[in-house]
Amino acid sequence: MRCPFCGELESQVKDSRPSEDGAAIRRRRLCPECGGRFTTFERVQLRELTILKRSGRRAPFDREKLVRSISIAIRKRPVDAERIERIVNAIVRQLESLGETELASNIVGEMVMKSLKALDDVAYVRYASVYRDFRQTEDFAQFLNDEGLSDDVAGEDKDA
Repeated sequence: MRCPFCGELESQVKDSRPSEDGAAIRRRRLCPECGGRFTTFERVQLRELTILKRSGRRAPFDREKLVRSISIAIRKRPVDAERIERIVNAIVRQLESLGETELASNIVGEMVMKSLKALDDVAYVRYASVYRDFRQTEDFAQFLNDEGLSDDVAGEDKDA
């Protein structure tokens, strides 16, 4: 593993243990060249996933992009970072279990929507506003009415 401090190609593993959810191995490493210490995580990856975008472009699946988009949706909401990690792990497992190596982006988006709806209504609406490309307030109102959320979400997100 390359040292992030000096670029040395070799590092020593000083400690290994499973992550909290057991989906990854956490390794503490030491660079013999500069003495820098850093942590790496290893995850099982069943297959390389490619996402087919709406534009027709293909992109490799990026787990960190999924984490960022969910984190933005739940910003300033009463949700633990651990819950985000569990949601992301569940979505990645679902995607890998589909048995396809190329997946349409809407499959990922719908999985995120379903997870956020079960987690937090405000985060769900925030994500939907970007995912469904709301342009006007009427788009929000229509979505809230269609989802039966208009009374649940109204006035709940004053800090965001």
